[in-house]
Amino acid sequence: MRDSHQQDHTPASPVASADGYAALHAQFGWRVDTHFNMAQVCCGRWARAPDAARRVALREHRPGQRPRLHTYAQLQQAANRLSQVLQRLGVQPGDRVAMVMPQRFETAVAYMAVLQMGAVAMPLSMLFGPEALSFRLQDSDARVVICEAAALAAVAAARADCPGVQKVIAVGLEGQSLEGQRADLLAACDLHWDQALAAVTPRFKALRTLAEDPAVLIYTSGTTGNPKGALIPHRALIGNLTGFVCSQNWFGFDPWDTGKSSQAVFWSPADWAWTGGLMDALLPSLYFGRPIVAFNGRFEPERAFEILAEHQVTHSFLFPTALKAMMKAVPHPRRHYRLRLQALMSAGEAVGDAVFAYCHSELGVTANEMFGQTEINYVVGNCARLWPARANSMGKGYPGHRVAVIDEHGHECPAGTSGEVAVNRFDVHGHPDPVFFLGYWRNEAATKAKYTGDWCRTGDMAVADADGYLWYQGRTDDMFKAAGYRIGPGEIENCLVKHPAVANAAVVPKPDRDRGALVKAYVVLSPDYQHQRSQAADPAAFEVAVQSALQQHVKGLLAPYEYPKEIEFIEALPMTTTGKVQRRVLRLQEEARAVQRI
Repeated sequence: MRDSHQQDHTPASPVASADGYAALHAQFGWRVDTHFNMAQVCCGRWARAPDAARRVALREHRPGQRPRLHTYAQLQQAANRLSQVLQRLGVQPGDRVAMVMPQRFETAVAYMAVLQMGAVAMPLSMLFGPEALSFRLQDSDARVVICEAAALAAVAAARADCPGVQKVIAVGLEGQSLEGQRADLLAACDLHWDQALAAVTPRFKALRTLAEDPAVLIYTSGTTGNPKGALIPHRALIGNLTGFVCSQNWFGFDPWDTGKSSQAVFWSPADWAWTGGLMDALLPSLYFGRPIVAFNGRFEPERAFEILAEHQVTHSFLFPTALKAMMKAVPHPRRHYRLRLQALMSAGEAVGDAVFAYCHSELGVTANEMFGQTEINYVVGNCARLWPARANSMGKGYPGHRVAVIDEHGHECPAGTSGEVAVNRFDVHGHPDPVFFLGYWRNEAATKAKYTGDWCRTGDMAVADADGYLWYQGRTDDMFKAAGYRIGPGEIENCLVKHPAVANAAVVPKPDRDRGALVKAYVVLSPDYQHQRSQAADPAAFEVAVQSALQQHVKGLLAPYEYPKEIEFIEALPMTTTGKVQRRVLRLQEEARAVQRI
């Protein structure tokens, strides 16, 4: 698969046969150009095309208003201006530029500007507080911070501990009255975006970067210890493409029918500061010259359906937490919304067969479950066009990626045996897989610990069946034993969500003197049952009745030792900024309670 600045590159059509999956891997090979730049293939080449002034790159969703459209020509011109501004501020190739930005046009501009000048983009979540920002800014030695006005207070507080940060560029202050703004907050902003870009010309000569050069520095969630910065090279985008193309059913073009046209539109609520939002949504959409919808707002199920309908979204990435909320809030969406969905990918947690069935029957698409990590993203998944998606399965390794379940010694496990999901540095032909990260930022020991020989360990447990499908069991640190039985929380959580009372659930071990641990479930009630509880004469008795019903529900579907011995109802589960349930938070809470009881 050759990628250059002049060509578009779609994986070739697989050979149609009974063993199409094996044939697809056998005929596929990576060919990565020596020089390659994410910004050039995602924006630069489209901006040079004859239709650049008409081809839409971003559609900004504005509730109650017409969407604001931005073309590839406008995206490139703004990126050129920002590159000049950053260059004048002293940013050199390899320097880190932090971005505390939501989904909006300026965020895409910032990525293109930083990448085309050979600097390293460092996305940071808008949800980060001063402490989280301070650690990452210090650890990365970021020179410049570009931030949304809403994040300026947190950036200002963090900047006090970050002498390496030389300049802060604020987005969104222009056009607003500055009267009444805190002086110290405004002092934290060195440049206003519109003013800075208006002072330079829209011309900039992009740097000719190597495919191996660093492009993005993304910090992992840090569920165990301090977050680690994963350094992603430009070539990693190429490694992502087979997964994106397969999971999105060829994203608006059909290799079996080259004359087929499509008005593909992509949208995902995934934060563009997260690998899933950046590498699985924003950059691939721009790479293929399609528009992506940007929405700077809080996720709400009904709003999600409004966006899908208003923008006639054809392809989407919706994580399981979002799909569960949408399923509970709008059981029959096509009765209320005109949807054009053609393909749907999901990742972050196990989808579960209840959500899988909902997507198929109510959304009219197969949920192509996908698996990957910041370090090695988009490596496993389903592709409804090429191999049948199986409910609850992570899928198979995407073309170009050699994926296996291995034991603690790095040996491949036989089918049906539990082990750790791992990806080999080399594909089936012995060629380097371009999807791999360069390593953890200034942490050689952690980088080495990630590997066993040529296998890169994910920390996720799974079982491979005889057909090569992987079945997720949970994080290595989420698995636990109760009364001698090994428990994977995902299966129990999926079972609970099937009950109409449950909007979401998390299962963790509760320390127990006799059994070692008990299965405990934290449950968020569905809106309907929340209403019933509020109207109940005795809310406590109502919860007891629901708890009993849920326990019987799990007993009837799973093994007897898997039903939750205790259920606690909470308003919301602790979540990471990427939409994953933080079971570790709940597990530590149970451990602390056990100490208090003793």
